[in-house]
Amino acid sequence: MKNAFAIVTLSALMATHAMAQTPVVPADAGASPSAAAPQEPVAASTSDGLPNVDLSSDLLYKLTRAEMEFKSGQWQGPYVTMMMAAQQTRDPRLARRASEMALAAKQGGEALAAIRLWRDLAPESDEATQFFLGFVVLTDKIEEAEPIFAERLANAPPGARGVALFQMQQILARSNDKLYAYAMLTRLVQPYLDMFEAHLVLAQGALSIGERDRAIGEANKALAIKPNSELAALTLAQVTGETEAAGKVLAAFLEKNPDAVEVRGAYARLLVEQKQLEPARDQFLLLLKSQPDNVGGLYALGIVALQLEDTKGAEQYFKRFLAALEKTPGDARDPFKALMILSQIAETRGDTAGAIAWLDKVDNSASNGYFDARLRRAQLIARGGNLDAARKALTEIETDDQAKQAQVLLVDAQFLRDAGYVQSAYTVLENALLRFPDNPELLYDYALLAERLDKLDLMESSLRRVMALAPDNQHAYNALGYSLAERGIRLQEAYALIEKALQMAPGDPFIMDSMGWVQFRMGNLPAAEAALRRAYAVRSDPEIAVHLGEVLWQKGEKDEAQKLWREAQGKDPKNDALKSTLARLNVSL
Repeated sequence: MKNAFAIVTLSALMATHAMAQTPVVPADAGASPSAAAPQEPVAASTSDGLPNVDLSSDLLYKLTRAEMEFKSGQWQGPYVTMMMAAQQTRDPRLARRASEMALAAKQGGEALAAIRLWRDLAPESDEATQFFLGFVVLTDKIEEAEPIFAERLANAPPGARGVALFQMQQILARSNDKLYAYAMLTRLVQPYLDMFEAHLVLAQGALSIGERDRAIGEANKALAIKPNSELAALTLAQVTGETEAAGKVLAAFLEKNPDAVEVRGAYARLLVEQKQLEPARDQFLLLLKSQPDNVGGLYALGIVALQLEDTKGAEQYFKRFLAALEKTPGDARDPFKALMILSQIAETRGDTAGAIAWLDKVDNSASNGYFDARLRRAQLIARGGNLDAARKALTEIETDDQAKQAQVLLVDAQFLRDAGYVQSAYTVLENALLRFPDNPELLYDYALLAERLDKLDLMESSLRRVMALAPDNQHAYNALGYSLAERGIRLQEAYALIEKALQMAPGDPFIMDSMGWVQFRMGNLPAAEAALRRAYAVRSDPEIAVHLGEVLWQKGEKDEAQKLWREAQGKDPKNDALKSTLARLNVSL
């Protein structure tokens, strides 16, 4: 009874301190071992092959102290303690724990020594062998893996040997010495060249060393051995290296094997990549004939329909996608994107209530997009004119992320500003900056509101703070430059600021507009006209039209100026810039 109690206690102790994640591989090892994350050790019994360890008070003290020291940041002493205890007790769990400590400390040599001991103490452990193989393949000791692979292949039952071949190839693919790994792979598969799997792993290995012709040859051999193998067809398509050639391989296979679901899905995705949207849609539809609830196919059809501007079709496919997803609760796909697209479709046709209803289906516990959905929901409510309900919806968004908290406050201020409550919006941001003083987005909007309230010094200091915090924020440079140009002061400085913004974002029509406006203020009418025409060609925004119209008016081209202003008035009858310009120039349209 004493020994039995001691064994259980040791197991419990090891379970308590076992690492829950896959060990971090040291920098000199190259990558993580191929084994899965270590599992907690189970209590020993005679059938487990674990030793009957008498957990003396001395051993318990040493192991506990080692764990406490390791948690405090030490590794060497705890590692030595675990290794010595493993050698004394012959318990493989202690060797494994020593390997975890060494790996966490990025000590490759010590980790390998511990993994060797772990495997020696548990020779039947597949986990220990996988760790050992993964580790030696990543180091300069790859040759040690060859006899182990050979033994595993030889001992594998015929029905499992194909899987063993694929596992071996995946481990060898992690080697830094690709040529040596491929040479080893070639030697190891020689006894099994009658299997199509052997040629598939040779094809993948050849591709890894750039031997494309050899890879194609091996993939063809695999397909010759098993002509109806979808895996062989997909491998051949992969190693061809050319999209058109890969498409021909898949199409030819489908002619002989029309029920090949995986190949048809791959062929359809390839057609999408080639922008052949209608043929891709046809392939996905064929896929759905045999699998009406294929969630991947339904989602892909929704995306293709959107690209073909078939909004009604897209809506149907995404609805079917969601319905199929509900029937497969184990599926890891997140419905968030489909729900957001359906919401956008509803919004586009003016169905705000429908758009909100789709957003309400985004699950807080299951989706990473929950925050975005709730924020968008509040924005839709605000767009419907119910400011109080929109702001209340914002207060119901819960998040511990400070960046998201700041974003909620930013949107709240935007609601108030758009509703005409500029002073209230300013106050919201003023308070927000007390919590998040270095948030560039808050500072930028705060600066724009400060300008509207004629707090020009505060506007400039806030924008310069944005420039300091986010030197690549072209909007801050543009905003300050435009503000100076609009007031007709420090025009050379305004030009420099806008020029810098334009260098960061040369295709931005609003920065082009600012450049045209500062040129106009500096009296350079031809340069102003050229910049504003470029901006208006990119985006026919009413404010750009107002500026271009004023330049043309000053040049005497009054008919064209009035034509532009009428276009602006048609798009935005309440535009303040247009109203003030017409009043200042005493023009009636």
